[in-house]
Amino acid sequence: MQKDRSVTPVPGGECPRHPRPSQYSVSSAPTTAPPSTRLTPRTVIALVALALGGFAIGTTEFVSMGVLPDIADGVAVDIPTAGHIISSYALGVVVGAPVIAALSARLPRRALLVGLMGAFLIGNAASALAPGYGTLVLARFVSGLPHGAYFGVASLVAASLVGPHLRGRAISSVMLGLSVAMLAGVPLATWMGQQLGWRSAYWTVVGLAAAAMGAVLAVVPHSPGRPEATVRGELEALRRPQVLLTLLVGIVGFGGMFALYSYIAPVVTDVTGLSRGSIPWVLLGYGAGGIVGTALAGRLADLALFPSLVGSLVVLGVLLAAVALTSPWAPALFVGVFLVSVAASMLAICLQLRLMETAGDAQMLGAALNHSALNMANALGAWLGGLVIAAGLGYRAPAVLGAGLAVAGLVPLAASAVLRRRTQPALRNERVYAPAS
Repeated sequence: MQKDRSVTPVPGGECPRHPRPSQYSVSSAPTTAPPSTRLTPRTVIALVALALGGFAIGTTEFVSMGVLPDIADGVAVDIPTAGHIISSYALGVVVGAPVIAALSARLPRRALLVGLMGAFLIGNAASALAPGYGTLVLARFVSGLPHGAYFGVASLVAASLVGPHLRGRAISSVMLGLSVAMLAGVPLATWMGQQLGWRSAYWTVVGLAAAAMGAVLAVVPHSPGRPEATVRGELEALRRPQVLLTLLVGIVGFGGMFALYSYIAPVVTDVTGLSRGSIPWVLLGYGAGGIVGTALAGRLADLALFPSLVGSLVVLGVLLAAVALTSPWAPALFVGVFLVSVAASMLAICLQLRLMETAGDAQMLGAALNHSALNMANALGAWLGGLVIAAGLGYRAPAVLGAGLAVAGLVPLAASAVLRRRTQPALRNERVYAPAS
């Protein structure tokens, strides 16, 4: 069993020099089995079980966009109003991620994962059973509460299963569940929602959540919490300027992607002129782009994390503007959505690694904060997109708005770069993720 190592944070939210900057330094409480120096079959199975939970979460997070017109008809509201269920889920993540992470750092992690997935199951069952718009909004909020905390805990458990040189890959494996959900889970659930009614999409997620609970119990080793953790200690991460700036980049910059994606269904049907049956194929392209972007992000972040963060945000803005211009042409829409997904996935992974780099000792909170930020972006993008549509600017307007949000995200990123140079000029090219506790 490996021994925990300490790294003292330095001003500005950066980590001090590490003798092997090419390696990920992500600490975690030990599991009952010692960390593996290679990916054994048993470790891979455990990582797949953790990723299955991510697959379920990714499916429910994005399937609402694909069946949004059906939901609007089912609960008797217009599409912009129905978009508020997307914002409600996102706000649940925003509230749940820091609160649950701070309060539960002492709890055994496997049991915590099962409990979080159980709460997620209940929220999605309530969504499927919701009799009207108000209860559906509330059910989506409840469904979102465990989202960020699950990924925070799962990331730490994944890191504890392998040696230091494999921890980045293990954490990426958990995150890959989201990308695979975009490729397979969301299109399938969207198709089911269109064929069998929108409620069937949420019932599908209930089944995935139950499978994830069983898999985690069956193959993930016991992992103790941190008995010395305190709520105040976990929340210290929120006092770090670099953490706050990175969160702001995610909220504003990534909101551009959600401004487009939240209303992708009417873009496909009303702007491009395709049938409703084409929507799952567009979502399939988005999912494929997510897998490509996740793979690219890991490699590029290993070479240069901060430049990769900047580049992915700039490219995302350019691509959103291109989609706004070319979406009436079907081939351009398919290619554009694929490329937007590549850039957005790269941005999400780079933001995750940046937060892990700057969060100090609050490991669980740091790992969860990225999902809180991205779902604030979800709420912001869906809300602003609904506003421009309601103002009569058409379904191409959210993509234009999204490009503007990506540009706006460069402002806090520039401030982060300036602070980074002033506080730690010698660390501009170092990549040390999440100090040990």
